[in-house]
Amino acid sequence: MAIKNVALLGAGAVGSYFIWGLSEKTDIELSLVASGERADRLRTQGLCINDKFYHPAVKSPEEARGADLLIIAVKYGALRDILDNVKTLVTDNTIVLCPMNGVDSEEILSTVIPEKNIIYSIIKIASNRKDNSIRFDGPITKGVYFGEKNTTEVSPRMRDILDLFNDSPVAVTAVPDIMRQIWFKFALNMSRNLPQAILSVGVGAYDDSEHVGFIEEKIVQEVVDIANAEGVDISDRSGLFYSGCQKDARYSTLQDLDNKRHTEIDMFAGTMIRLGAKHNIPVPYCEFCFHAIKALEEKNDGKFDYE
Repeated sequence: MAIKNVALLGAGAVGSYFIWGLSEKTDIELSLVASGERADRLRTQGLCINDKFYHPAVKSPEEARGADLLIIAVKYGALRDILDNVKTLVTDNTIVLCPMNGVDSEEILSTVIPEKNIIYSIIKIASNRKDNSIRFDGPITKGVYFGEKNTTEVSPRMRDILDLFNDSPVAVTAVPDIMRQIWFKFALNMSRNLPQAILSVGVGAYDDSEHVGFIEEKIVQEVVDIANAEGVDISDRSGLFYSGCQKDARYSTLQDLDNKRHTEIDMFAGTMIRLGAKHNIPVPYCEFCFHAIKALEEKNDGKFDYE
């Protein structure tokens, strides 16, 4: 079935990538799902992506119900808050993609919609926000990796997704081992986002300091152990590809702290702590990162302004 109607929940970096890539397609209907004041603001102000303004159609969850494809691109902390909207949006034939950073977003979604509607996915994108513009380098962005959870075959609905993006600048790759890819990316995010955020240094520190490298390695091993307990073997680490970045590059968790925003630490280390308890596997480095970054959030919130 050709995908002709695409609904998007979330207009941050990930959502902006899809708006940027699909807005020029004239053979589909693209809508951004929002309500209330946020919907009014999006309609009047639009979105600035790579210094260009976009004004996608804005629909309520009820108006967008039954889309052929629903892309969920909210921050992890907002995922549970939009579950009622997801339940409203999804009908029997809706395909759901949720290319978020964690390892349990699809599990959370399956509490309100049938798992059969979900195709597992991740996205690889380096972005930053400058002034009011979300910026990324579209031509070199690796984009979306997706696949069926329980088969290595390319299913008919995976082909529909490939066909949708075929004539767009959005990069999509169908993979036979999506669960391994999800855990590989999680290991990268855990080991590269969190130590950097605590130390407030560029990514060059991982190569230039044996001590930062030591912390990185310990976190990777904890993720490998938890993934194995969850039935996913990433012990060969073949998917741990480090993209070339400038030494002063700052990943999303540090960007959030720099801008005094709360981070996605619950999705990262919080998930590791929960799964560690589930499997009785110690994760001391992840526990430290969790509490250190929570304390940095408190610092940004002014909790320690004693003067």
